[in-house]
Amino acid sequence: MARGPNKMSIEPKTIIEALKEAKEKAGKRNFTQSVELIVTLQDIDMKSPEGRLQENVELPHPPSGKPNKICVIATGELALRAKRANADLVIDKGELEALAGKKKEIRNIANEYDFFLAEAPLMPLVGKVLGAALGPRGKMPIPVPPNADVESLLNKYRKTVAIKMRNQPVIQCRVGTENMKEEELVENIQAVLKVIEGKMKRGIKNIKSIHIKTTMGAPVKIKL
Repeated sequence: MARGPNKMSIEPKTIIEALKEAKEKAGKRNFTQSVELIVTLQDIDMKSPEGRLQENVELPHPPSGKPNKICVIATGELALRAKRANADLVIDKGELEALAGKKKEIRNIANEYDFFLAEAPLMPLVGKVLGAALGPRGKMPIPVPPNADVESLLNKYRKTVAIKMRNQPVIQCRVGTENMKEEELVENIQAVLKVIEGKMKRGIKNIKSIHIKTTMGAPVKIKL
């Protein structure tokens, strides 16, 4: 964890200024634009663990203005508890086996749901049936024990974003939508930055620049 002088502290006011500018640059569209955070890192060995950063970050507020969609793959009691907790989709073992080879159906599921939770003993079968679709999308299932508190997990992943580096020292992720309160967007941005900083050997010194952009707008730099 970064400590002392390497600890990042960006004033909420500075982030809000950048958010306002990013929204102005985007202009009005006939859809609600996402707000994305782009963090460029420096002095990173891309072959080291920090260069292969891949983390799920639970945000204070749902990143899309509405909760992420969660698919639970489970059997028996866990599947029942997932249904009672209003998981967006529950796939049992029989349904999973029946999906094998149905590429279009699998692709649709992979695109529609943001996170996949799988009962740990089912992981090998999940990998075999869904792995080819979920892997490239960065959505490989998160294994959970059969006695997991599935309701808490659903609440967590409904507010979670995945952050990862792919070949370049850049992390880009959605932190909200343009119609969210600025305070909520600030808290989400701070949550992501805190995780990135904590994973870097030199903390803030590994962060070269931070930008915010909307779906259709140009990136705006946050002053460090």
